Amino acid sequence: MSALPNLHPQTIRPALQVLGDLALPLARLHEACGAARYTFAMIVAAATQGPVLWIASPWQGAALNPDAIVAFTGPERFIWIAPERPADMLWTLEEALRSGAAPLVVADLPGPPGLTPVRRLHLAAETGAEASTETGKAAPLGLILTPGTGGAPGIETRWHMALAHRPGARGWTLTRARARTAPPASWHLSGAPGRWAMAKAEIAA
Repeated sequence: MSALPNLHPQTIRPALQVLGDLALPLARLHEACGAARYTFAMIVAAATQGPVLWIASPWQGAALNPDAIVAFTGPERFIWIAPERPADMLWTLEEALRSGAAPLVVADLPGPPGLTPVRRLHLAAETGAEASTETGKAAPLGLILTPGTGGAPGIETRWHMALAHRPGARGWTLTRARARTAPPASWHLSGAPGRWAMAKAEIAA
């Protein structure tokens, strides 16, 4: 007796291979949270080529240090966009993804967006992928940075990154909290840009 066909097959999307088991499907929206979410964003940026659009409102009071960026990638790759109103941040992210002009678009948000905006951002990224194919560019990838444990509904993957430094050694705990096609998992990340080491870790109960 033949096996029943899979009526709901998973779509296998091209992915950006970042580091070890850290891979992000392209033309989709991803979420990074935790105290070390900016480090996560820099690791992702270092795995891409071309411009990085970074969206953050000036009223948030946090700005990236170019001296810290240079350890991961060239600061000249970054294009800074500073919407004055919170509502404009998601609009800017959506339009940037739809254009397909940059392989990575990052938005530093004050909190997780709702399901409807997330769906719109997925669609915008897919539209941008079609535009980038025509020009020979890589499909865009959207990354939102949210405080705490995040929680945006409908995102493709959610990653939590926390500091785990030890005496004489820098380290981080990276957790894949959510993914459409992979189970939750956790790793201990050590080393430095270009010399990272990832070791599988137990997920805290």
